[in-house]
Amino acid sequence: MIDLGRLRALHAVASYKTVLAAGEALHCTPSAVSQQLAKLERETGATLVEKDGRRLRLTEAGQVLARHAEKVLATVDEAEAALAAHRDTVIGRLTVAAFATACRALLPYALHRLASDHPQLTTGLVEVNPHEGLDMLHRGHVDLAVLDDWPEVALRYPSGITHVELGWDVADLIVPSGHRFGAATTLAKARDERWIAAKAGDICHEWLLRVLPGVQPDFHVGEFETQLTLISAGLGVAVIPRLARSNQLPEGVRVVKLTPEPRRRVVIAWREASAARPAIKAAEAALRQAWRNASRASATVNAPA
Repeated sequence: MIDLGRLRALHAVASYKTVLAAGEALHCTPSAVSQQLAKLERETGATLVEKDGRRLRLTEAGQVLARHAEKVLATVDEAEAALAAHRDTVIGRLTVAAFATACRALLPYALHRLASDHPQLTTGLVEVNPHEGLDMLHRGHVDLAVLDDWPEVALRYPSGITHVELGWDVADLIVPSGHRFGAATTLAKARDERWIAAKAGDICHEWLLRVLPGVQPDFHVGEFETQLTLISAGLGVAVIPRLARSNQLPEGVRVVKLTPEPRRRVVIAWREASAARPAIKAAEAALRQAWRNASRASATVNAPA
């Protein structure tokens, strides 16, 4: 009989191509992954992987088994969810992938509530961009994903993934206090400003390049709080969502309303195979309350002048 843990190791290597990346996804050491693969090869009597430079390539036998491993692991997810639903108990481990703003504005409350209400549940959190979060969810390396989905970019949800909306997060133009703009403007009128943007590869950076083709930001900064600091220093302007600035704005900056309003949809996603799991339902409830709390907090921040 093929050991399930060894199938997980093969599936991870098939997904991530290196033992190091597979180990990180499975929360174990690379040597542990290699040992699992070696045992699986002895168990099956087949060579499943071979070296390809610094990466690993699946042999034909490995590809055959990896395809079946994905089906087996999905079936195990369904079985675990059905059993948990039968027990109607929020137990086990729940790992969440979330974008940076959600990690700061939503997850602290949601994870604390889960810990308080369901002491038999352990939780984990991974900060990733939404593209990575969807991929990790689809491959079974996290249980839940909190994603920001800009209409102009539009995430593509793989088959077998369910997603529900938490709400819409409006973004505004943030400028230095003495800036020439009044209370409102358009993105087109701000095109020639000195731009502060998210890092290349981030969905917010991708969005900016979509709505202002040809714009070349001078600053690429991952944290919105750091962007605000740069704006306060008079170095440029940035589009910052309201969820990312639920605390008081720093001195030296001002909010300018954009027309039309840029908006991103904040969603929760999980695998259909895990939908019946009580932990998923509990996490959704906790995140919805966190969203309501964060929405009230962001409403107290300086309104556009």
